[in-house]
Amino acid sequence: MGTALITHADCLDHVTPNGHPERVARLEHVLHALQGLDLTRESAPLVDPAHLAYVHPRSHIEAITVAAPKDGFNQLDADTWMSPGSVAAAMRAAGAVVRAVDMVLDEEVSNAFCAIRPPGHHAETSTPMGFCLFGNAAIGAKHALQAHGLRRVAVVDFDVHHGNGTQDLLWDEARALTITSQQMPLWPGSGDPSEKGAYDNVLNIPLAPRSGSAEMRAAYETRIFPRLRAFEPELIIISAGFDAHQDDPLAELQWTTEDFRWLTRELCALAAELCESRVVSTLEGGYDLSALADSARAHVDELMEAAS
Repeated sequence: MGTALITHADCLDHVTPNGHPERVARLEHVLHALQGLDLTRESAPLVDPAHLAYVHPRSHIEAITVAAPKDGFNQLDADTWMSPGSVAAAMRAAGAVVRAVDMVLDEEVSNAFCAIRPPGHHAETSTPMGFCLFGNAAIGAKHALQAHGLRRVAVVDFDVHHGNGTQDLLWDEARALTITSQQMPLWPGSGDPSEKGAYDNVLNIPLAPRSGSAEMRAAYETRIFPRLRAFEPELIIISAGFDAHQDDPLAELQWTTEDFRWLTRELCALAAELCESRVVSTLEGGYDLSALADSARAHVDELMEAAS
């Protein structure tokens, strides 16, 4: 059935100030790296507000909607900015993940990659933060549960920064298993193993600064993959941040492009074993442009191989 690439030009209209790491060029580099691949290319729809309401109260949705400036920038916190195009971009980003879930569960494609921005895994219930406005991956998980009637969905987040937003949004959702590996210590400071969710449905795997391939692979093979097998998800959603790469300027993990290739291959193999190869992946971090492009290409190459 193949692999879908879901994106939209509106995601390029979310502009940040000069020097900000979450910049338009990130998505441009990813899309350039994926040119010419045999992908089912899909335009990301604007998300239905009812789908945002799976995880965000109306007050948060309205606050984001009115926060975009008519020109220039609006700074929401130390790291998170909005420009005139930010609301449409965020609506497309969340809409991309919902559309990806629909395509995979309706058997239009085997798996999907959402090339979107702004990212989503730091957005908490009522708090935009860490470059994120809406919780894209969590919205996709809730959509699979609510609209498609799945009983178990797993979110695997391998971004170098802890997915505090996804954890917050799915904390009380017994049908969702949230697994994150992240450098610790590092912003945002959450992600301790003691944070287990309301139903023991959160697994945090801190990784030490300067650790690399061996430590990452051991953590996934001994702790994360067994937990996924035990949970038996019917869909795996990947928060695909590529900032654990050794060249990334915002953190200190020492992963290589081949590590992202290996991890994607292993997650796809687990999906084939557990849930009919159903995988939805959405772009999170990654701030060295060359490393981001190379790693995203390796990630999508493995999604395509799993779908072949």
